[in-house]
Amino acid sequence: MTEAVPAALPSRFSLRPLALRELADLAASRVPAGMDGRAQPGALPPAFVAQRALDRIAQGGSAFWCATFLVVREDGELVGGCGFKGEPADGHVEAAYGIAPVHRRQGAAAGAVRALLDLAFANGVREVLAEILPENGASIAVVRKLGFRFDGIRIDADGDTVGMWVACC
Repeated sequence: MTEAVPAALPSRFSLRPLALRELADLAASRVPAGMDGRAQPGALPPAFVAQRALDRIAQGGSAFWCATFLVVREDGELVGGCGFKGEPADGHVEAAYGIAPVHRRQGAAAGAVRALLDLAFANGVREVLAEILPENGASIAVVRKLGFRFDGIRIDADGDTVGMWVACC
């Protein structure tokens, strides 16, 4: 498995994997060292996302599939995060992403999801799933733009109704 991050983002953005110590800080609702002043509200992954990643890694999951990538603007500002929600199973993996409100509509979300698709398909995944709240029109527009197809509605673990969107290699 390759762990290189592809250059699929617009040239003004890049992806950087979070280190385990950074995930631990985020899980404890602390800003990791060196990130103060570099992230607008909503740019860093929330504590529950970091804790989920740490739990899955502690259970033997690969950091590549379970940790989070930061979406970084060329000037070093952290604009969001993205990643997989765990190891692939039966050729499928779920992706998630979030961009700080002040950085939306600049191509970062589409670029981040495109990079995740490239990583997944380069590593043997056949389908990438994104679960999106029906009222999140901006996120639905991102996955539609990238060729995801709508695959139905379900109730997620939090009791929310989500649309299931699937991209195939």
